[in-house]
Amino acid sequence: MKKIMLLLLMFFSTMIIDGCTDLEEQVLDESLTGGATADEIMDGSLSPAYAVLPGLFQHTNYFTLQEISTDEAILPYRGGTDWGDNGIFIDMHRHTYTSAHVRINDAWNSITQGISRTVTAINVFSTAEDDNAAAYLAEARGLRAYYSLLTLDLFGLVFVKEDPKETSTILRGNEAVEYIKNELIAIENDVASTVGPGRISQGAVWGLLARLHLNAPVYRDPYADNFDFTTEDMNKVVEYTNKIIASGQYQFSPEYFEIFDDENHDNKELIFAVDQRADLNGHNRMAYFSLSGDQFPLPEFPRANGTDGPGITPDFYDAWVEAYGGNDPATMDPRFFKENLIIPADSCISGANFEINRGILRGQQYGLLTPANGQPFQRCPDGVNYRIGKLRNITRADKTRLVNFTREISYTAEGSGYSTGYRVEKYEFSKKSDTGRNKG
Repeated sequence: MKKIMLLLLMFFSTMIIDGCTDLEEQVLDESLTGGATADEIMDGSLSPAYAVLPGLFQHTNYFTLQEISTDEAILPYRGGTDWGDNGIFIDMHRHTYTSAHVRINDAWNSITQGISRTVTAINVFSTAEDDNAAAYLAEARGLRAYYSLLTLDLFGLVFVKEDPKETSTILRGNEAVEYIKNELIAIENDVASTVGPGRISQGAVWGLLARLHLNAPVYRDPYADNFDFTTEDMNKVVEYTNKIIASGQYQFSPEYFEIFDDENHDNKELIFAVDQRADLNGHNRMAYFSLSGDQFPLPEFPRANGTDGPGITPDFYDAWVEAYGGNDPATMDPRFFKENLIIPADSCISGANFEINRGILRGQQYGLLTPANGQPFQRCPDGVNYRIGKLRNITRADKTRLVNFTREISYTAEGSGYSTGYRVEKYEFSKKSDTGRNKG
């Protein structure tokens, strides 16, 4: 054993001596940034603050608070069991929720996380020695103001904090309105004008200021018996919207539903919107949420379908009818319905030409016919085109029942079936969404 130890000592001694004789250092990279440019470093500081938005705008997060809690939409237990979720969507619609409501907490956590990340970015940009630091700082402040506007709109308060180590100051009422307004005014001329629509631009700042002034009377005193929509506030709404128009960067989309298309990132009507493209970690949740589980929008993906989520309330539908004197809203308003699937029953269509209808979907639905369990869609006798016909609940227990959307929807057994309630397909079903839930 001693001989072995002695040999090892001699070996390591030799290695140490030899290692000190002719050592030449080869420097590969002394930069802590790995060669990233200053703009790339600042992008990396700001990106986490934007990364909150896709999750915030999933179907069961911010959207639930904005839609299911109103008279527009209802989500009952479908078939008595589906979408039960311990009654959280019923509580949301009936306003019987508590502070422990999971969807309220999800929205709260997402928004406050966004605020926290903007504060971190602001501190980075405040000390950065770069020509573009001022523009990045302005953008981060604008994004923080946007998140603050969400907390004010949903929860009636705003957090103010400049140092991540400090405890936030909480503002309410007019103080909260003035804080957001002053933050946006301060950056109006510093933020870039051409970075949108997925980022805070000068146009986005004007849009947020217009929205703030439009709703300011409610934000100042949400429990008032009457709201004072002052001339000063309304003039500011006109002023900021005129700035958007005069900038020449925006214009109305020639077709309403193009605003909500899968590839809408270059639509000139968008000022500030969440970019949900598949290659940017987007999702398809807004498109599949209301569709029937027996609606399959993509011929190439037989597992991509709807989920039989919310339907619009009868009162909301009747408001459309009343607005047009009892005429069918589909013939009166391009925002109500877009017919893409113009076919007779039991016909054939090529995969390239198949596209589901958009807008408010009523009555019997037609589409791709398929067995259950993600099997291939039925082909026509030519073996190429797809057979189109009346849809049935093939994914449900009663496979003979038609997918026939009705006006009535409620929490009763009769009102909570798989076809109750008119459905909404506002957002295009992403052509890259192989499951219906992900990508785009």
